[in-house]
Amino acid sequence: MPDAPDQRFDLIIRGGNVYDGSGADPRVTDVGVVGDSIAVIGGLAAARAGTEIDATGMAVAPGFINMLSHSYISMLQDRRSLGELKQGVTLQIFGEGNSMGPYTPEMHSAMQSGMDPEMPVEVTWRTLGEYLRHTEAIGVSQNIASYIGATTLRIHAVGHDDRHATAAEMDTMRALVRDEMEAGALGIGSSLIYPPAFYAPTEELIELCRAAAPYGGCYISHLRDEGNRLIECVDELLRISRESGVPAEIYHLKAGGQANWPKMERVIERVDAARAAGEPITADMYLYTAGATALSAAIPPRFHEGGARALLERLADPAMRATIKRAIETADDGWENLYRRAAGGENILIMSMRREENRRFQGKRLSQIAAMLGLDEIDALMELVARDRSRVETAYFMIDEANVRREVQLPWMAFGSDSPSWAAEGAFLKHSTHPRAYGNFARLLGRYVRDLGLVPLAEAIRRLTRFPADNLGLDRRGRIEAGYFADVVVFDPATIIDHATFEEPQQYATGVRDVVVNGTPALRDGEFAGAYPGRAVFGRGGR
Repeated sequence: MPDAPDQRFDLIIRGGNVYDGSGADPRVTDVGVVGDSIAVIGGLAAARAGTEIDATGMAVAPGFINMLSHSYISMLQDRRSLGELKQGVTLQIFGEGNSMGPYTPEMHSAMQSGMDPEMPVEVTWRTLGEYLRHTEAIGVSQNIASYIGATTLRIHAVGHDDRHATAAEMDTMRALVRDEMEAGALGIGSSLIYPPAFYAPTEELIELCRAAAPYGGCYISHLRDEGNRLIECVDELLRISRESGVPAEIYHLKAGGQANWPKMERVIERVDAARAAGEPITADMYLYTAGATALSAAIPPRFHEGGARALLERLADPAMRATIKRAIETADDGWENLYRRAAGGENILIMSMRREENRRFQGKRLSQIAAMLGLDEIDALMELVARDRSRVETAYFMIDEANVRREVQLPWMAFGSDSPSWAAEGAFLKHSTHPRAYGNFARLLGRYVRDLGLVPLAEAIRRLTRFPADNLGLDRRGRIEAGYFADVVVFDPATIIDHATFEEPQQYATGVRDVVVNGTPALRDGEFAGAYPGRAVFGRGGR
């Protein structure tokens, strides 16, 4: 489109180094936006717009996609989603095992009663599709999309029992998958380390994926074991993809525990071989040497049968505690023993506890807490779960930095925070969190791209934008291209960096100046712009 004085746009981003998301080198040019979409990429010196952003000297890229977000509730508590908005994230993908529906009445009640009383949210939805539309209707700063949680499906149809689903229960789950795929879900997401998902055989997951396949669904999974059985569990994901006919992605690819660190090369070889054979296999990662999950996840899955209340009842029984302790001390096969993978309490950091009287333990290592309580470390582990009557959010230091650097360079690697988006204010400050909540994407671009030079900036942007958007089959997302939705981030490659640490995690990243979502600025000059232009983004079956 030629430049002309009478051209009018709603927004022009002027003079930036524009990365289109393809991995190609940038070009200095302008981006013109009309409504929610990119209209022109080219010289617009004579054109005018209601809003203009001077991007001289800055990188201009498609908005970043968080492939593993847990912001489904935190976005309702802080609709700005500041922790991620300040990193340039414009689309958050949910559904690691659990999703915001479909719920039975009992599941809905449990979801409502489990809300943090200091940051309450009314659960008005029953299905995942209803949740997506509800969140869009109330107004949030970023776009959202979701997989259907395989755990949610299993609880809906089977409950918390350690058994195979019956034929009728499988029919129920398949019908739920079809309903949610038609409502816009992306596919099936699993988290197989945790009960009751742990109880599901491979064949059950294949059947769920087959139900999603006609709608263009994908499969994404927290592997059943990221430690001793890492290779076998990668093979399970490959089998599910092959037999169901859907693309598959490995959530937060890692090798947990020092003895397992060398296995990463074998995993890479397997994925490379599958991709060379035409199989659509990808992965995502976060950029830290500690993972984070529940302290209760260090208790073997068999003691979780019946759900959280049943586990707490077992922990109230001294004889059962002794049995659980022996299992943690001795069991190393058939489930992922996080206590042993972390090599003990010195490498286990308690991040967040629900009850006020227990918050004195936040920010301390399990070894320190054991000394405070006069207990053995495993006894202290069980005592914390019993006292808080919650998951107890915990960081486990068990990942090799050399593997992190190796994975960053893989062309089939996307990125995800594996965290809610937090705000460094209000009730959020009563809890601690993993620094990835504030820093994962800025850490990639600052530390690993600029400082260590492991990946060219254009390639890193591709894997934050076009690569995941294409994998998911998203409609007109992930590129700076005419006709695509105007999700755009303006940042300074020379200064972008994370500041959050495990000791002081509640710190925003810096270096992202402007973020545009669906054509509307949501962040200007590093500060929230007052708009909530986020939308529900649907998979192929919901369009």
